[in-house]
Amino acid sequence: MGESVTRRLLRVKDAIDRDLTRAWRTEDLAGIALVSPTHFRRIFRATFGESPRAYLYRRRIGRAKILLRTTDTNVTEIALRVGYASLGTFTRTFQRLTRETPLQHRARGPLPPVPSCVIREVVRPRGEAGTTAPRGPRATDRDGLAGVEEDGRSGEAAGADRS
Repeated sequence: MGESVTRRLLRVKDAIDRDLTRAWRTEDLAGIALVSPTHFRRIFRATFGESPRAYLYRRRIGRAKILLRTTDTNVTEIALRVGYASLGTFTRTFQRLTRETPLQHRARGPLPPVPSCVIREVVRPRGEAGTTAPRGPRATDRDGLAGVEEDGRSGEAAGADRS
């Protein structure tokens, strides 16, 4: 049995993320997904809510935002590093997506450090290979109140009255 279409689309996103600087053509991306270019554009948008080009631009600008706030590299070099051949195109795209210029974004200062609680969550062991450890509260009903009876008591407390 072959790969699902969604899995092939995720492979496309992975390919874009690996090489943001490449001048991706729709035909190249459709080839990765093993569908026609027209069908590819349609199913990519339906699956991810944005066009392949919009995804590429968003990822490039996201990378540029990080570089602007974590390095002293000039804006032109950052534009080239994230795949733009023209500073003007980079700046227009950056402004359209972020509502600020690259220099205004850089003026915000360095990025804050990652909180230790986030680092602990990321590196936390997840149990045996192929399984995930239980996370968060137990499964909830549609109201988010698992095991809570109408009177507000937990299922165990409410059940004690019934016996």
